[in-house]
Amino acid sequence: MNLVDLKPGSSAMGDDIVSFRTENKGSKYIYLMAGVHGDEVEGVYVLDEIMKWLKETEEYQLPTIIIPILNVDGYRAGTRVNAHGVDLNRNLPSKSWTSEAREAKYNPGAEALSEPENQYLDKLFSKYKPGFILTMHSWKPMINYNGDCKDLADILHKHNNYEVCDDIQGHPTPGSLGDYGPEKYGAPVLTFECPLISEGKTLKEVWDESAEGFKELLLSENLKKYL
Repeated sequence: MNLVDLKPGSSAMGDDIVSFRTENKGSKYIYLMAGVHGDEVEGVYVLDEIMKWLKETEEYQLPTIIIPILNVDGYRAGTRVNAHGVDLNRNLPSKSWTSEAREAKYNPGAEALSEPENQYLDKLFSKYKPGFILTMHSWKPMINYNGDCKDLADILHKHNNYEVCDDIQGHPTPGSLGDYGPEKYGAPVLTFECPLISEGKTLKEVWDESAEGFKELLLSENLKKYL
């Protein structure tokens, strides 16, 4: 499969945010993204491996947008937040957005959609309407779904036995993509939480235990219903 470079966005520090589109176009798109939190290298690695596989296979032909690293400044600095000190996954303009934060690392910004990284993401959403969003994070082995996509979460669970949940008790996420995607665009969001390499796994092991699950998910007939 060939990937086409899209016009890059610009981070808070002025660096390029690269993104790609498959050659196949559609009225709606599958989104694959990582690096919303710059210190979550596991998710970035997993998406990079998925991209390698997509470039090698001719089986996957769905219209897709890929954002390898949204928070490029945070990734370079090794920080959760962007260069403005804002958590990009608390800054989206969902109805749940609030200016209050439980901790500094969850800083939602001065106002919703204040950050250039999220402004770029939302411009992509407006131009290439999302039908389904798969976003990679790192925390503890978990598959969190928002909207009607539990069947896809179950595909991954079958391979890696990660916990599947639609609500993380005691961990509210106002202004998150999980809230915003279904609310604004009607696009279910699957948040894949990778285990942390600090807990003992290597990046390769993190990928290997879910690789076949991701391939089955992306080739699943169930995925086509979102387009």
